Amino acid sequence: MSSARREAFLPSRAIALPEETARPPMSSERFWAIAFVLPYMVVFALFVVYPVYYGLRVGLNPVGYNKLVQDPVFYSTIWNTILFLTIAVNLKMLAALFLSGFFIRQEWWIRALSVIFLIAWAMPSIPTILSFRWMFNPEWGMVNAIIFELFRIEGPGWLTERHYGLGLAMMVHIWKSLPFWTLILMAARLAIPRDLYEAAAVDGATLGQAFRYVTWPSLRGLFLTSMLLSTIWSLGDFNSIYLLTGGGPADLTQVLATLGIRYLRQDQLDVALSAIIVAMPGILPIVWYLMRRLSQAKAA
Repeated sequence: MSSARREAFLPSRAIALPEETARPPMSSERFWAIAFVLPYMVVFALFVVYPVYYGLRVGLNPVGYNKLVQDPVFYSTIWNTILFLTIAVNLKMLAALFLSGFFIRQEWWIRALSVIFLIAWAMPSIPTILSFRWMFNPEWGMVNAIIFELFRIEGPGWLTERHYGLGLAMMVHIWKSLPFWTLILMAARLAIPRDLYEAAAVDGATLGQAFRYVTWPSLRGLFLTSMLLSTIWSLGDFNSIYLLTGGGPADLTQVLATLGIRYLRQDQLDVALSAIIVAMPGILPIVWYLMRRLSQAKAA
């Protein structure tokens, strides 16, 4: 082949390859940012991620779950938990809605009463709940002593009968957490423009109509969000049951928050974790709906 024909098959010019871009060195700000964040990531992994992973791995073990469902106490605990959430959360939030309208009034004695009302929420749980346990002790408690002095009859077994014990635990739970939710709804009421109430008064609206057409539309979203949060927190309320009745008598007042401790004291870690995880199918939809509502409110 002649040289002219060989040159026809060769490219007319060399193809220029792109030069490799050199990676810029890490800046000092970025280095120190990573250095400060890294310890927190390690702590988060050790004390949050790993315990959750370990709990799910052990709690989802079929052996522990089978032991749980074969225990008759588990089914009474589920029923107690449903009763506790249904009654306590609804009564608490309805009372908070009513009291929030009462405590925003400007009279001096109402403000003084609101300070006393907040003491129940501000005080530690252990001494306050133990004081209820002392007052309602069936044998030598103050409540039964008063009943006997006034009516000459023996008082009920507040802590030794299932329905009395569970009802008393609901009362203590409501008494302890009611001031917090009342404060939340009070803040929401104070954010409502006074012009709306003045316009309703000019139109001749009654108190009920002002609540229906002015107050409730402004509080409805926050009230629903508070109920969802209260349901989640009430499901994890350990103190109200454990410090008051200890889950007794005969494990008849156990709820899911205390059932796990029962199995831990029996050295059954897998069953204890299964008792905790069994509440997740009820919690996850509430959390998902709550986060969806918050996302929609943020987008609006």
